[in-house]
Amino acid sequence: MKKLFLILVLLSALLASRWLFKPGYFNMHDDLQMMRQLQMEKCWQDNQFPCRWVPDMGFGYGYPLFNFYPPLPYYVGQIFRWLGLTFMTTAKVIFALQFFLSGVTMFILAADLWGDWGGLLSAVFYIWAPYHAVDVFVRGATNEAWAFIWFPLIFWAGKKLVEKEKWRYVFWLALGYGSLLLTHSIMALIFTPAFLAWIAYWLVIEKKYSWRKGRLWGQLTLSGIWALGLSAFFTLPMLFEKEFTHIETMFSGYFDWRAHFVSIKQLFLTRFWGWGPSLWGAEDGMPFPVGHFHWILGLLVFLLVVFSIAQKFFLKKKGRIKNQALLLMGLFLGGLAYAFLAHQRSVFLWRIIKPLQLAQFPWRLLAGCVFFFSLLAGSVWQLVKSYWLIIVLGLGVIVFNWSFFQPESMGPLTDEQKFSGRAWEYQQTAGLYDYLPISARIAPRSAPKTDWLMIGKGESSGGKWEKGTNWARWQGKVEKPGTIQASIFYFPGWRAWVDGKEVEIGHDEELGRMQIKLEAGERQIDFRFVNTPIRSWANFFSLFSWWALLGVAMGPSLWQLIPKN
Repeated sequence: MKKLFLILVLLSALLASRWLFKPGYFNMHDDLQMMRQLQMEKCWQDNQFPCRWVPDMGFGYGYPLFNFYPPLPYYVGQIFRWLGLTFMTTAKVIFALQFFLSGVTMFILAADLWGDWGGLLSAVFYIWAPYHAVDVFVRGATNEAWAFIWFPLIFWAGKKLVEKEKWRYVFWLALGYGSLLLTHSIMALIFTPAFLAWIAYWLVIEKKYSWRKGRLWGQLTLSGIWALGLSAFFTLPMLFEKEFTHIETMFSGYFDWRAHFVSIKQLFLTRFWGWGPSLWGAEDGMPFPVGHFHWILGLLVFLLVVFSIAQKFFLKKKGRIKNQALLLMGLFLGGLAYAFLAHQRSVFLWRIIKPLQLAQFPWRLLAGCVFFFSLLAGSVWQLVKSYWLIIVLGLGVIVFNWSFFQPESMGPLTDEQKFSGRAWEYQQTAGLYDYLPISARIAPRSAPKTDWLMIGKGESSGGKWEKGTNWARWQGKVEKPGTIQASIFYFPGWRAWVDGKEVEIGHDEELGRMQIKLEAGERQIDFRFVNTPIRSWANFFSLFSWWALLGVAMGPSLWQLIPKN
């Protein structure tokens, strides 16, 4: 029977992603999905793993994109590239895949709480949440959309671990949280307080909050350490090397959090839909609805629970509030809390809780709102055992939000067109300020005219230049001693050897281009982007963690890892 419900969930995801299986491509705010995939592929071809430095972005000067931008969706995308899919098709498949996987993980969680019918309704609500459509068809936010996959999995694994104290749930919790960190670090930050509250609730319900429960506390701690280990190759360099980039540009100007709050009308009332940008005030070209079905159904469940509790109180009936009533109220209030944080009235909290400001856009917290209200929707099955009501609500949210799940327009596009001309120039420059190394005082305004240049009084002849993702080589004859300048930004990890002997790298103060002093004669310079100590330790930590994860998954207990409600 459960297989039938999963089929219905997948069918719902197929309908939501229907436009992604049509020919052509669509415009989006973050139109860099194909470019990032291309850079990931070049890393693999160059044996740069994990991928950190990309050669074509930053006007062709390169920058450490995947040292700071979560890489998981693009590692998954590389599988489809190996299968022969074009870059355009791969980008659309990655968007579509998260609809299917997020539906499945929400079904697993909600079915464990409310039963299969409730799980089906929660999954449909989760897939068809308007903000889910915003992430895919308006913003093109691959990583944020992929975060939808991991929220339910983490909640399910945490609950089961507290209840059962079995090691297979340590596995799933570590995998879920590690994947979230590798998918969207800001979403992990936003989501963590909710998860801690969730775990605290189940510890109280199961009466396992005592520190004497050494086994459980050890398992929870191990899950956290293991999750950090799985993501360490990305998370640790991101945290400890951010000072080497102009990170201030990610939180100023357009990205100032104070410019992106939304109104009550935008959250709860209007059905406005557009593909424009987020602007100061309430006249955005971008939609921010919680979803009418989501918040109205959530409110009805909340009021029903409150009325039931009040009735028992006034009739002086003995008995405490049931655990499920507390859970339902908590889910509704959790969703409302995330909606509040997206509203202007919460600005005082943003000023007090500094880490919130890392979210850049307050409306980003709608992802948490969608998660809680979708999970709460499935509780209808527990309150009203009506198959027809579930079917009507499920079909209702699909029909009501149907028009949201489509792009503004679709047009023919090939990989060759995307990676040439003005389209190529745009992708080379977009996002430059996000990861510009501090060696560059200002950002370049155009692509370099040459790959290398002799500066000062130096002269050379017959210079030959080769370049990969994390390496470059120059060979030639230096007629007069001088300095050669490579059109590559300097960033910690770049090292250089002249005729096999390591030399010091300098850089110009304006654009941060690497410079090497050369004596006269036949010379060969080898540039290489290598690991810093923090990257090396992080890589080792991750290698050990993934080896342990795969060892458990491929061991004799593989079938015991499959979720069982």
